[in-house]
Amino acid sequence: MWQDNEVRFDVSYTHMQLRLGEFTVDRLDLIEDTKGNAGDIGRLIVTNLRIIWHSSLLPRINLSIGYNTFITVNTKIIHSLQGKHVQALHILASFRHCRYEFLFTNQDLKSTRHYTSVIGVYRAYISSKIYREIKLRSGIISDKQLTLLPQEIVHSTLQDIWNLSLEQGNIGTFIITNIRLVWFADMNYQFNISIPYLIIANITIKNSKFGPTLVITSSESSGGYILGFQVNPNQKLHTVYKEILMLLKASEKSPIFGVDYTFEHQAPLQQLNVQQHSEIQDNQSEISNVFGYYFSEGSNQRKPNFSIYLGLAAEEPRETSTLQSLWELVPQT
Repeated sequence: MWQDNEVRFDVSYTHMQLRLGEFTVDRLDLIEDTKGNAGDIGRLIVTNLRIIWHSSLLPRINLSIGYNTFITVNTKIIHSLQGKHVQALHILASFRHCRYEFLFTNQDLKSTRHYTSVIGVYRAYISSKIYREIKLRSGIISDKQLTLLPQEIVHSTLQDIWNLSLEQGNIGTFIITNIRLVWFADMNYQFNISIPYLIIANITIKNSKFGPTLVITSSESSGGYILGFQVNPNQKLHTVYKEILMLLKASEKSPIFGVDYTFEHQAPLQQLNVQQHSEIQDNQSEISNVFGYYFSEGSNQRKPNFSIYLGLAAEEPRETSTLQSLWELVPQT
């Protein structure tokens, strides 16, 4: 799953469509990508995993910014080239050791919504990480009971299950729900682990020095943890294994990401449907490399110099860019 974990530019039509479990929360029209596509009006789509911006004229020009890449997000009033004050959404993101800066301005001067849905959904995403990440030694157990998450249902509770992650092993309780697997030690409830199905890469039964063991491997992006649990007798072990596989497959078909946001604007929202112009059908050869346009430099601004090409003073572009290539971003019409 890449939608919430990556920053992508000019993605194909297929990648702009929503994945399983992803849904549209809000849609804003007349939004300008001021930093990378100034003068080009587009649409900003807010989902439970990312925000998507695409040009209204050329949908092949687009951005996909996952919430897990956000460093900061806020709104501010900026002074536009037309001499007006407009509401802007400022996002600082980090992806693959690079920082990117995005600035979206609302060209609808009558709009009073001010990107509240973006900030609200992002906060809901941050507060629901337990649905998507392994949690160790967290406060999930109270009075020998698992504190259930919204939409969570317990399927099985198993006693006397050994956690073999440490050499000596620890005995405890194993809980299977529709969202995750949970184990906690009987002697210390704070010694626990929560494993959501969304990050499980593999589950199998292997022989170890403790005998047949249920082995769960998490995805590389979640740390590549290898966890072992001993379930006795063998018949019970295989029953538990089949039950988890069934719930894991159900989660793949209908994943629950836990991002719950009640939007104050209750107008009906249709699913994302970008017009399939011929320009966006996986033809990426004509699209310039736009990564450099969004690099964040912080306070290290370059001094403006007179440009013969433009006939006015402008900041010198980075070594990987030229003024000509930057100018190509402005629509010719």
